[in-house]
Amino acid sequence: MTDETPNGPESPNVKAAAPESKGASENDLAVQRARRAKRKQKKLKRRIKDLEQELAVYDSVAASKLYGLTPELERAVAEALAEDNPRQLYRLVRPLHAADHADLIERYSGRARERLVTVLGRYFDPETLTYLDDRVREEVIPLLDEEVLKLAFQKLESDDAVEILGELDEEEQARLLEVLPESERAIVEEGLNYEDETAGRLMQRELVTVPEHWTVGQTIDFLRTNAALPNSFYDIFVIDPARRPLGKLSLSRLLRTKRPVLVEDIMQTDFHKVPVVMDQEDVAMLFRQYGLVSAPVIDAHDRLLGMITVDDVVEVMNEEAEEDILRLGGVANDDLHGGLLNTTRSRFSWLAVNLVTAILASGVIGAFETTIDKIVALAILMPIVASMGGNAGTQTLTVAVRAISMRELSSTNALKFVIKEMTVGSLNGIMFAIIAAGVCWLWFGDWEIAAVMALAMVINLFVAGLSGTLIPITLERMKVDPAVASTVFLTTVTDVVGFFTFLGLAALFLI
Repeated sequence: MTDETPNGPESPNVKAAAPESKGASENDLAVQRARRAKRKQKKLKRRIKDLEQELAVYDSVAASKLYGLTPELERAVAEALAEDNPRQLYRLVRPLHAADHADLIERYSGRARERLVTVLGRYFDPETLTYLDDRVREEVIPLLDEEVLKLAFQKLESDDAVEILGELDEEEQARLLEVLPESERAIVEEGLNYEDETAGRLMQRELVTVPEHWTVGQTIDFLRTNAALPNSFYDIFVIDPARRPLGKLSLSRLLRTKRPVLVEDIMQTDFHKVPVVMDQEDVAMLFRQYGLVSAPVIDAHDRLLGMITVDDVVEVMNEEAEEDILRLGGVANDDLHGGLLNTTRSRFSWLAVNLVTAILASGVIGAFETTIDKIVALAILMPIVASMGGNAGTQTLTVAVRAISMRELSSTNALKFVIKEMTVGSLNGIMFAIIAAGVCWLWFGDWEIAAVMALAMVINLFVAGLSGTLIPITLERMKVDPAVASTVFLTTVTDVVGFFTFLGLAALFLI
């Protein structure tokens, strides 16, 4: 009876439940595996889509053979920023050159700029800082971690570090100097002590020097074993025990010479030395004039302090050219990245000067009010004369300012240049006078007005050529930058002369 308990007959049923439970768990596992596979498939599809987009971007770069950013890459970066997709953003910007990183950072502001800097993280290329606009750089530096900043400034050459720190305020300078090792800090602080825009600020302290009694073999072995060499250099400087430069030796000459030859026998002794206080514009002119690749920088006692390389000089040339162009237009070089109020303030003074000159020109028109009342056609035609003179003068002025900045225009050839531009202005004046007279005759059917128009055109274009050369030359003699003030004076002259000549001739011959 004991064996015939209710559990007895049901035991087979209990045993049968085990496989059923096992089957259920296997089904659950299968479902979970299917879900995981589905998630992986979705991730894989997203990854493939990202890669296809990335490949399309870089294929477009290769196909168009362009350097730097392309419209496709910019759109992809904009989409990644809009979607807040840091992985895709990183994949897009990480392979780019430091100069392209700088371009991207400059094109965005606020949160988007911060995300770009954050995405690069510890891979932030220190060279990017050297390519950034000064104002943008001031905003980017606080976004970088202190460890990233420390590594960045340790990797930068001394001239780049000095350039970056020199544009910051004293408080920010002190903070960044603290992260530098003591030896590098001393070098950078020494560079900051030199005047801005001088060779001392431009030079790098990392250079290769050897004594004159060394052989080529010793020099090559030194270069191979020395871990403290500059990142890039083109010349080796030969010095005496007092660290005075005796000559320089190019790497190509060194490598082509046999090992036993003494350095003093193959060094170049007719080289150019740059005083540490020389203006950077003069340094750039020296490099351009003599085709230099590098030059030693010396102090007042002829001791070697550092060197300037051609890449730094190219940057100076670009800065000076950009500055001259912007000054001709009466704007500052930081207008693009400057704040609203600062940009408004910087342009206000030139607009105020222009208002004064415009009032002066209007005064000339007011003096001939009676003449204009009698012949209404004069009011229609007089802006043409002034406009043609202004444009012709601007052409001459641009050539003159460039020639002065490049040291191509001096007292020896100034007269020849003035005569040439006066002649060009007269010839253009005659040709356009014929055209303008024909238009006036067809328009108003009055040959007298056409003749006055033609004569005024010749006179104003002649004056435009003359003033376009004399104004910048005179300002240069007065130690005033022609790029800054020439445009205002030229506009005044061409407007006043144009209105006075046209209306004066009309009053003389037509009334």
